[in-house]
Amino acid sequence: MKKKGLTRRAMLSGTAISVIPAASLANSIKEGSPSWMITPGKTFSEYGVPSSQEENIKREIFQPYEEYAPGSGVAMTPLEKLEGIITPNGLHFERSHNGVPNINADQHELLIHGLVDKPLVFKMEDLLKYPMVTKTYFIECGGNSFYNSNAFPIAIDRTCGSIHGLISTSEWTGVSLKTVLNEAGIKKEALWLLAEGADAAAMSRSIPLEKALDDTLIALYQNGERIRPEQGYPMRLVVPGWEGNISIKWLRRIKVTKKPTYTKDETSKYSDLLVSGKTLQFTFPMEVKSVITQPTAGPKPLKKGPVHITGLAWSGLGNIKKVEISTDKGKTWNVAKIEGSNEPLSPVRFRYNWIWQGEECSIESRATDSKNNTQPQRTVWSVKFGLGHLYHNNSIQIWRITPNGKVFNEYDDLAQNEKWSEK
Repeated sequence: MKKKGLTRRAMLSGTAISVIPAASLANSIKEGSPSWMITPGKTFSEYGVPSSQEENIKREIFQPYEEYAPGSGVAMTPLEKLEGIITPNGLHFERSHNGVPNINADQHELLIHGLVDKPLVFKMEDLLKYPMVTKTYFIECGGNSFYNSNAFPIAIDRTCGSIHGLISTSEWTGVSLKTVLNEAGIKKEALWLLAEGADAAAMSRSIPLEKALDDTLIALYQNGERIRPEQGYPMRLVVPGWEGNISIKWLRRIKVTKKPTYTKDETSKYSDLLVSGKTLQFTFPMEVKSVITQPTAGPKPLKKGPVHITGLAWSGLGNIKKVEISTDKGKTWNVAKIEGSNEPLSPVRFRYNWIWQGEECSIESRATDSKNNTQPQRTVWSVKFGLGHLYHNNSIQIWRITPNGKVFNEYDDLAQNEKWSEK
């Protein structure tokens, strides 16, 4: 049987949020008003910061090698505390392999060489003279959702951002990579390129020339301001839809080549361990995926009554065709409302109104993209890969709700879930 959605009748029957009496609002502007209504506020600041009331909205840092490699790790976007699709610059996820370099933009250079007719060197002032474009793209780390991967056979109690927070979306402004490659002149035997960063890890990846000449950007601005150091200042690649490690930060060199370079970060990492023991390389696109960001696991219990289910859906293979919501662990599905213009390689915000009656249940979202790829259950995704594999996880996230309103991470295989205690 289908679960009840939030209808106009339910709202009119008194199950909706109560309204504050008008008299209370009137009293708030008379004698006894709060201090901020009777005392002049702070003066102007040169750079705005969030309200002190929102100081708990911050990234979660994970540094597995902190003792001997403090610059290696991630800072994860708190997805459950955000709305819309754009991630504020200060909350965009961060993945660094050897810390964030402090680059002097006036000294930084970008070299284009290899299989080109004319090697070129660009300074920042040179790139700023080129025609620029602005695109809204998501960047998702290839290791996103690693807490729900084959490396963790038991569902761990984490928030949405802690599990899936290695995805963020920005409005990127910069120069098309195609523009500078064409100016250098590409030799006919060229099929790949190597992109390298100026960080201490010399992060480098191989990229097919076809993708480089399609929609790849040399990004200089993020959400209207210059890219921040942790996002690649003074310039980075944005390779839309593909695993984030390919969008090289602190870009310093592009070498046009005939074959892939097989760098350390596309051999030892960011490759897929199969059940057969073989490893699959160059699985670049991030496949169709969605996650419910509210309600999610956390300290605040869910209240009985109307519940607004919302989240994000995205695909590195196109745009989102539909998002479905189940409130009975996949037995029945209902179509959610998709907001916005739904552009390719950009996420959508989905919404679904539901009435929770206080019963124990599980909620989940399932996305389908424009090429009819549908997000799989975790049991379907995980059987393709070897034990310990953690990359390219696009499986369905399930949130289990207990009768007292607590929300937990759950796997579709009940035998692999922790026994949640009612505390």
